[in-house]
Amino acid sequence: GPVLLEARCSAAAPPRGHANDGSLVSVLKTLLFFTLLMITLPIGLYFSSKSFLFEASLGYSSNDSYFYAAIVAVLAVHVVLALFVYVAWNEGSRQWREGKQD
Repeated sequence: GPVLLEARCSAAAPPRGHANDGSLVSVLKTLLFFTLLMITLPIGLYFSSKSFLFEASLGYSSNDSYFYAAIVAVLAVHVVLALFVYVAWNEGSRQWREGKQD
């Protein structure tokens, strides 16, 4: 009933007053976001660029479109990795500055 639901919500919520817990949740959310992006973006770009860009728009053969779509997917992986490093670097340096002020 409602009591069980309240107990679940309070148990799932991170305890207040602990900065480390909040930053850990933030880090895990960032990691999960970039993990999903790393899986979906290159695969989605591979198939969409193969069929729509290289075969339909540019008229490449199926063999050529495989090659160029793979290049697009590899570039997407590198962009996601670079974004992840950028976000992690900024997050880490921000936490370091906040920790140093205390």
